[in-house]
Amino acid sequence: MYERKTPDHLECGIKVTAKVIGSKWKPCIIDAITRGVHRPGALQREVGLTSRRVIQLQLKELEMHGIVEKQVFPVLPQKVEYHLTPLGQSILDVLNAMNTWGEANRERYSGELEPAS
Repeated sequence: MYERKTPDHLECGIKVTAKVIGSKWKPCIIDAITRGVHRPGALQREVGLTSRRVIQLQLKELEMHGIVEKQVFPVLPQKVEYHLTPLGQSILDVLNAMNTWGEANRERYSGELEPAS
């Protein structure tokens, strides 16, 4: 995994939140987990438009930040599921607010998220 050479300056809450969930796919992954999608392959199909590797990297970062926990079942073939931690549950209000704003302003933006004239 990429490691920054310069330190993060996390002097405000917005920067902390952006560091933890600020990517193209992390909010969508968290949303899918809250809707009962727990297996990596199912998460990749649910989120769509991205590779399994990207989903795995995003899950690894979410796990590193304590948002999700990985559960490995002792079966062959190996079965893995991801679940939100209590810390992950606490971020749902932020994601719900993002969703509410997005739904209220959906018509303003085209498919490419360019402001409508």
